[in-house]
Amino acid sequence: MDTPNNASPKTSAQFASTESTAPTPRKKQRRGFAAMDPAKQREIASKGGRASHEKGTGHEWSSESARAAGRKGGLASHGGRGKAYEPPATSASQSAA
Repeated sequence: MDTPNNASPKTSAQFASTESTAPTPRKKQRRGFAAMDPAKQREIASKGGRASHEKGTGHEWSSESARAAGRKGGLASHGGRGKAYEPPATSASQSAA
């Protein structure tokens, strides 16, 4: 037999009893900002935004930079797989063909 002299082979009932005593994994608890009430999160974020603008480091959108950012977002979500967006052909170019 392959077992040492002082060890006895375990039966299937003994294996089953050791499996049930294993600790069950606990659910992760949310920490920090995620654990806060959404209203409290908004309040803290708002204070940070106001402070950055008072300091002079807050971001201000110009119409040109907002337009460029919106275009980038549209290309990323609708342009598809890195292809450049091509607007649909106009009726003038279709009649010439």
